[in-house]
Amino acid sequence: MSYRVGSLFAGVGGICQAFKNSNCDVIWANEIDKNACMTYRLNHKSINLIEGDVKKLNNKNLSSIDILTAGFPCQPFSQAGHGKGFEDGRGKLFFEVSRLLKELRPKAYFLENVKTLATHNNGKTFKIIKDEIKKTGYSFIPFVLNVAKYTDIPQGRERIYIVGFKDESDYSFEKPIKENILETKQENLLSARFQIPKEPSKAPRNIKSFLDDSCVIQSDIYNDKSNKIHRRVVESVTDENIVYQYRRYYVRSNKSNVCPTLTANMGAGGHNIPIILNNGIIRRLTPKECFNLQGFPRDFMLPSNISRAQLYKQAGNSVVVPMVEKIAKEIIAVLDGSDRN
Repeated sequence: MSYRVGSLFAGVGGICQAFKNSNCDVIWANEIDKNACMTYRLNHKSINLIEGDVKKLNNKNLSSIDILTAGFPCQPFSQAGHGKGFEDGRGKLFFEVSRLLKELRPKAYFLENVKTLATHNNGKTFKIIKDEIKKTGYSFIPFVLNVAKYTDIPQGRERIYIVGFKDESDYSFEKPIKENILETKQENLLSARFQIPKEPSKAPRNIKSFLDDSCVIQSDIYNDKSNKIHRRVVESVTDENIVYQYRRYYVRSNKSNVCPTLTANMGAGGHNIPIILNNGIIRRLTPKECFNLQGFPRDFMLPSNISRAQLYKQAGNSVVVPMVEKIAKEIIAVLDGSDRN
């Protein structure tokens, strides 16, 4: 069976791509950022993209769905975004997710956000989110996964994922879990059958397999000897197997042989864009390479009429597609009643 998916805060379509890869039918998506919408439309021509305010969506203007997904704004709950939580207007947008869960009544939902969502405001924010989801009648299964440990993508990106199923609100956890086990576990519930993805035995692929020299432009290369930042980078970037970052005053090397977390503020001045040594050339990753490191298909297209700053922001704001795909396939297996043991 092919499940119908609706996507809130869709960005450029990373979550949609993951559910499409899982043989779901993404019926509609919503995004307010016009530049993200341009990238989305270029790559997801068959999906009804509703550009505009999520507050204007309701069960009268949306088609029925089986699964609701939402990568609701993470900046209000992150350190990079100053962590104002629900005091930030973007933080309040979470309540549109719970409103639409109540109105649309899908079989299941999938949410993604920054790891610090669970600890923001001493856990009070997380409790509000959990209670709000429970009020809608859905279960609440939160877990944190690091992409570099659970996929072949070499990016040290930790995110919280929350999954739930309709009419199972008693199946709820207070904080992120390592294993989906409740003391009062009810085997007949869909929620009890959901399995958090397990770590594969193989290590992530080498960073080199995600590079594409054809996208490099002159300004990506650190070779201006008259520029003190360039000189500092050239002195520090010496190993082809390490990914570096320029952090305002110094060059940081990521010793774990994976790329540091790609962030939206890569588009705000460039100091967070990873730096590599490749074929003797020291340069920053291109926007296309950042999308590659988020696990987008190689043929994923980037609009030529959008600034590189916007493309870096879009890449950093997105999800790692193979990570979400693993979770999507598990949700589908649960809904299908598949025996995976």
